[in-house]
Amino acid sequence: MSFGEQDQISEWHDKGKIQPELLKSIPFTFPRSNSKVTYTTEEFTSVCPWTNLPDFARLRIEYGPQELLIELKSLKFYLTSYRSVGILQEEVVNQILEDLKSLSSPTFMVVEAWFNERGGIETHVVATYPE
Repeated sequence: MSFGEQDQISEWHDKGKIQPELLKSIPFTFPRSNSKVTYTTEEFTSVCPWTNLPDFARLRIEYGPQELLIELKSLKFYLTSYRSVGILQEEVVNQILEDLKSLSSPTFMVVEAWFNERGGIETHVVATYPE
């Protein structure tokens, strides 16, 4: 492996590029409404830490808001920060769950991802709060 290749691998593996500080919340005016909010995107991308190739996924976030909602523009920017991060598919959904749970204090939250098939295997990962 050349010196330049090692630098690129180190760059991809930098989980510090995930930017939870981009996330914002907004007040929810119906905190006792027992609402359920679902966000989905077909555009989620991260990087495989072993091959440095992109991992594409359909991502679904469902939660029960209390006092706060997740602001959508900030969520999009946060999710985009994963595009240059080498992270395991199984870690992606757990990291997103932790960051969004910390932001919004929901009654429940489910983060689910369906990663595109690679090597003949499709990956589906679910992280939930509470467990």
